[in-house]
Amino acid sequence: MKKIVIAGATGLIGKEIARLLIDRGDKVTIFSRSVKKAKNVIPNAENYIEWNPGSTDWYKYMDGKDVVINLSGENLMAKRWNEEHKINILSSRINTTAAFVKAFENVVNKPKVYLSAAGIGYYGLTRTVETENSPAGKDFLAGVVQAWETESEKIEKFNVRRINVRIGIVLDKYEGALSKMILPFKLFIGGPLGSGNQWFPWIHISDVAGIFLFALDNENVKGPVNCCSPDLVTMKEFCKSLGMILNRPSVFRIPEFILKIVIGESSDVIVNTAGALPQKIIEAGYKFKFEKVEDALRSILTGYSSYQDVI
Repeated sequence: MKKIVIAGATGLIGKEIARLLIDRGDKVTIFSRSVKKAKNVIPNAENYIEWNPGSTDWYKYMDGKDVVINLSGENLMAKRWNEEHKINILSSRINTTAAFVKAFENVVNKPKVYLSAAGIGYYGLTRTVETENSPAGKDFLAGVVQAWETESEKIEKFNVRRINVRIGIVLDKYEGALSKMILPFKLFIGGPLGSGNQWFPWIHISDVAGIFLFALDNENVKGPVNCCSPDLVTMKEFCKSLGMILNRPSVFRIPEFILKIVIGESSDVIVNTAGALPQKIIEAGYKFKFEKVEDALRSILTGYSSYQDVI
């Protein structure tokens, strides 16, 4: 049994991680800006703490814990990218991480493990295949992830094992990229975004949570960890599999210039996605629940509330 703090727990990934930890008997403390929301979203945690990274009154709730999991950060695609949103994307990650660095410095009985969300955006706007040993890209998002991870490295001076989980495109029933892609297929207008030749480094939500738990339990796992399936497919291949399972065609490609008009600069992230391979976590011994994209999609869509509407 471990004593674990989770910040940013009410999002897609945090909910699943918290549920698994609570179910296996760990004592989970939730740091949240809204305790009421956290209690509704994640029942049965041991404690719920109102959390403002700019204050210091929450430091004491880290004292004596075993693990800190930080999932905080502004949603990348919450709105069209402009200078204000880009500043928020960066500052929401750097400032919360810096707050945890300060907390580690001040608590007496320090947690031994720090896990932070990161992203495969680290590798930049490239269509190459990357591992954890690959260099950072040069674009805005790559710079964000690099700065985010660099800030978290400061925690290691307190003899803390640091893990940065570079998360790919998460597949889930009701949230994330897949939920937005289903409707066009239902309407017989589904297909790839952009050329379709870019990589689509997907991962099932169960394996995201599984990798986090595996990393926190295994002392040999440290530093950056790619969190994506070993079954690397292109956008075109992913859409073909999705259409097959939904019994719908996958022929209506949305050109890059249309995406640029509709969502602006962030479209570059969609049409120039790096292929990432989870080399480190495989070598450490993690066994994926869903290695193949068809199996992952079937598991998700079989339980999808509108599944009967699309077959």
